[in-house]
Amino acid sequence: MMQMLHPNWLWLFLLYIPLIAWYVYKHRTMHPTMRMSTTEAFDRLPTSWRGWLNHLVFALRLAALGCLIVILCRPQTRDSWSTSDVEGTDIIVAMDVSTSMLAKDFNPNRMESAKKVATQFVAGREHDNIGLVLFAGESFTQVPMTMDNATLVNAIGQIKMGLLEDGTAIGDGIATSINRIKDGKAKSKSIILLTDGSNNTGVVAPLTAAQIAHKYGIKIYTIGVGSNGNAPYPVAIDFAGNIQYQTMPVVIDEATLQKIAAATGGKYFRATSAKVLEQIFKEIDSLEKTHLDVQRFSHTEDNYMPWAIALLILLLLAALIDYTLLRHIP
Repeated sequence: MMQMLHPNWLWLFLLYIPLIAWYVYKHRTMHPTMRMSTTEAFDRLPTSWRGWLNHLVFALRLAALGCLIVILCRPQTRDSWSTSDVEGTDIIVAMDVSTSMLAKDFNPNRMESAKKVATQFVAGREHDNIGLVLFAGESFTQVPMTMDNATLVNAIGQIKMGLLEDGTAIGDGIATSINRIKDGKAKSKSIILLTDGSNNTGVVAPLTAAQIAHKYGIKIYTIGVGSNGNAPYPVAIDFAGNIQYQTMPVVIDEATLQKIAAATGGKYFRATSAKVLEQIFKEIDSLEKTHLDVQRFSHTEDNYMPWAIALLILLLLAALIDYTLLRHIP
């Protein structure tokens, strides 16, 4: 719906009154006259086409003035809220940001590959309530549960190594995720846990956290990120600030990750490449979804461009008629 930011400018339409009066007066007095006893012989003569064109040019200029007045009023499309019934699910993406995620068995490394796939996933989940939890030696909530995909995408893009104390606290990452998702309205709640190692620190044991998740009806999909065999791992930083790598065996505690998934009714995936995450997305799509009332907000935008275009067209048309069909030869 259109609204005017400065509706008081509409009073300028009162200018039409003196302009029309001036035009009528000028039209009657601009031609030479002579006195005659009667004009009965001329009463049936039609008005010439030039006379009608003069009226048309005046009308076009009045319309152009009207467009200018509307532009001064600054027309806008008004902010509005709309509510729609959609099906959605609650999801927490819990991502390992420990130093080992910089291993280069993925291109360019595990962390960047995980961020890319997570970004694509979030961008495609229009009606889901999604949160982002990061963990290493400790855990914290990067983004609470939200349907604002843009905020999530920006947050994922800003993930980098060094945000948290180094280590792999899988249990703490799950516990933080549970705290964020347990009160969600959707019947289906799930945690996608991405890690490339084994639990070596933290307060909560991974299997204890899994039992708590099961109590709240939360499924955990665990992903072991890392290729089979050996991989270049970061081991030091040289004097120039460059990360030094050393080829080492890939060690992932798959047994624990499988137990976590099994205890909650989820699944374990070994991500030797980013493509394996597509299986998780298909699994989440098949989950039971809950009907949710989603409110969407549309912001205000200026909508003067149609009036500006109309103003330009009217002035050009009036000028074209004035300098061609109504042109006077001296």
